Amino acid sequence: MLTKTLTLLALSSTLIGCAHTSGGIAPSNIPLEPGSYRELGKAVGGDCQYKLLGLIPLSGGNQTHSALEDALEDIPNTTALVQITSDTYSQYWILWSNTCTQVYGTAVTTK
Repeated sequence: MLTKTLTLLALSSTLIGCAHTSGGIAPSNIPLEPGSYRELGKAVGGDCQYKLLGLIPLSGGNQTHSALEDALEDIPNTTALVQITSDTYSQYWILWSNTCTQVYGTAVTTK
């Protein structure tokens, strides 16, 4: 019985995995003159897509512009982001999978 359980566990683990991919880097999402803004703090936003059995979409999403909009809403009074980076990661499980895009940056407001 133990051998069957360990074999099943080993085979199941081959259906599970994850991947992480670096995205882009940008100085800001809108043109800004140096010294024309005040930093508010670090902002993070994300957008994900989920699939059943890795094939059937359960949600729309995983779009960079949606992740950027989410990051802009992370800190109140944010008018732009500077020092922007983005990453995408995927997770594959036996019954579902998800792919997410995350945007990181420094939230700023104009002076």
